[in-house]
Amino acid sequence: MSSMGSDTALHLQLGLTDDELGMIVRVLGREPTHLELAMYSVMWSEHCSYKSSRIHLRRLPSEGKNVLVGPGENAGVVDVGDGTAIALRIESHNHPSAVEPYQGAATGVGGILRDVFTMGARPIALMDPLFFGDLEDPRSRFLFDGVVRGIAGYGNSVGVPTVGGQLTFSSTYRGNPLVNVFCLGVLPVDRLVLGRASGVGNLAVLLGSLTGRDGIGGVSVLASAGFSGAEGGEDSKRPSVQVGDPFEEKRLIEASLDLLDQGLVVGIQDLGGAGLSCATSETAARAGLGMTVDASAVPQREMAMSPVEIMTSESQERMLAIVRPDSLDAVLATCAKYEVRATVVGEVTAPDASGTGRLVVRDGTGAVVADVPASSLSEDAPLYRRPLEAPHDLAERSAPGPSAVLAGDPSRRAEWAWDLSAQLTEMSYDPEFVSGQYDHQLFLNTVIGPGEADATVLRLAGPGVPWTGKGLALTTDANPGWCAVDPRLGAALTVGEAVLNVACTGARPVAAVDCLNFGNPEHPVVMWQLSEAIDGMAEACAEFEVPIVGGNVSLYNESDGADIDPTPVVGVVGLIDRLDERPPRHAGMRDGDALVLLGRRSALLGGSRWCRDVLGEPGGALAEIDYEAHLDACEIARSLAGVAGRGLGVSALHDVADGGLGLCLAELAAASGIGVSVTDGAIASPAELFSEAPSRVVVAVAASGVDRLLGMAAGSGVPAAPIGHASGDRIVVPGLVDLPVGRFSHARRARLADAAAHTHD
Repeated sequence: MSSMGSDTALHLQLGLTDDELGMIVRVLGREPTHLELAMYSVMWSEHCSYKSSRIHLRRLPSEGKNVLVGPGENAGVVDVGDGTAIALRIESHNHPSAVEPYQGAATGVGGILRDVFTMGARPIALMDPLFFGDLEDPRSRFLFDGVVRGIAGYGNSVGVPTVGGQLTFSSTYRGNPLVNVFCLGVLPVDRLVLGRASGVGNLAVLLGSLTGRDGIGGVSVLASAGFSGAEGGEDSKRPSVQVGDPFEEKRLIEASLDLLDQGLVVGIQDLGGAGLSCATSETAARAGLGMTVDASAVPQREMAMSPVEIMTSESQERMLAIVRPDSLDAVLATCAKYEVRATVVGEVTAPDASGTGRLVVRDGTGAVVADVPASSLSEDAPLYRRPLEAPHDLAERSAPGPSAVLAGDPSRRAEWAWDLSAQLTEMSYDPEFVSGQYDHQLFLNTVIGPGEADATVLRLAGPGVPWTGKGLALTTDANPGWCAVDPRLGAALTVGEAVLNVACTGARPVAAVDCLNFGNPEHPVVMWQLSEAIDGMAEACAEFEVPIVGGNVSLYNESDGADIDPTPVVGVVGLIDRLDERPPRHAGMRDGDALVLLGRRSALLGGSRWCRDVLGEPGGALAEIDYEAHLDACEIARSLAGVAGRGLGVSALHDVADGGLGLCLAELAAASGIGVSVTDGAIASPAELFSEAPSRVVVAVAASGVDRLLGMAAGSGVPAAPIGHASGDRIVVPGLVDLPVGRFSHARRARLADAAAHTHD
């Protein structure tokens, strides 16, 4: 911060507006000190305060009978029975990863782990939805390579498995990649702890790494402003990217959970965005109390750090614990056992005469360098109702393009000049190249790993949480192609896809989190997209009775003034009551199995990947979601993935989503190594081949079980029809696709590997 130019007012250099400075002066009744201004700048940044989105986020359903902790804490917590709870959280580290991909992604993992174990939960799984520019772009390949290595390097070293995610390549992310990280933890319900500085006279103890100058201004400089260019200019921003140490994080996890097991900690908070400014003000404000902080007591990595640097540094692997004075010796001894640094840096104080809890910071001389109401930093940030404006071409986006009309007309088959086999191959890539760099078997809980089914499946267990036979299904989903056409319906469809994904492993959804990645909120169209997407998610989650227990908003995702396509990511966790056997996997499809489509035939191509990536026509009306029909499809899929399916001989289930029926069938063939032969007329056109209409599942079932499956579907009110069988070594859709399975599998495996090999070309 000391390097900022002198021609611009300090508050503007720090990212505050003139109006926001006026608000600060009114709160304090005087001009702020340099430190106070810096603290408000980071705490009132878009990343920390959600000042543009809070008014809309209130519309999301967050309550449920099993929700123990909802939005507002470090992670959401849900009771899953038997005295056990799960904690879940999703965060973004988009701009840091664009500047320094390895450390940006690595510290994103570290931060989300701390969010979860802060609640008293043992982190047991990570997932990573990632979005990059086209693979043909050298810089996008460089970012892709660095981000994946960063996630692998940190997750593997800290000892938490990365068990899935999503991978998307699109030109919309060329200048601004998205790196979202989801974490799941398990805990005994009685170990749950909140981030509150309760108890006047209790001590604020800083745990973990030394505080350095890395990450200063990370939230205000990086995550709360757009990029001026897709390339270049990173050197000036690189000091704002934190540097991670996974081995320190491992020690911090063990020490923190041990402290909680011993009951030595009253409250605990991660030092993430805004560092000590955030941790001290939030813990004090939640308790309605104040706190004094001695900045000089903070262990420092570098010489002569100022209070501004100390209070705003985002150095990683640090926690703030609230400890009773009589527990301090035990806390210090426990931390020493794990070689974790522990230092008293402050004390919880009573409210002043007006009832206000104040955050007071002193320097090494004892002089007060900041004295502010704690809640004014964390709870009373500006709240903006920014203008909303639908895009001028909204109606045009929803109109079918000429190629979509042609593709849906079988009578004009002679006019098709497309090599659909080649296009199907071009649309696919095997994520195993990415997941193969992650250790997904840590803890030995992984029953279905990355890419093996529509959702990952874990045993519900962990250190301190014995397995009782239950399982968890996890998925993260996004479809920016849908949301670019219609953000409200696209977001609802995304929630529907996530719910169906966990159903295909036999799970019922119990909770969701969201990561809302959007462009510049100062653009009215972006705010319209955000508002519409939130309404779509709220509607779908209410219909599916899935509470959103937490999330993250990432704005200013733009480059050179161009906003990314709206990209809401949904993470859903489902519960399997009895995990007696491994649920069906894509690789389970057998030679001779019948293929049955659950759900209606569709030729709607709006927002489909084929139209967007192959035809260059990203528009077209999206297929509507019928919530009742979707719930019926989820219910039968859940049954088929369990005992009922085993009785029928069900070997695989795969939902129809991105890439439509064509990609669904091809992925089943690639996973199993067995060809698929579609009955003539069952898929009659490219539109039916690539339609992404919702509420549909392909089931591979023994021939002897087809009639009973069809009867079961009829009894559930779900349309169902045989569409072919598994056999041979080719993917055959009469008149449309004829493709050797081996060629398809080789091409999809080689695509990412070849791109990585040419990273530095």
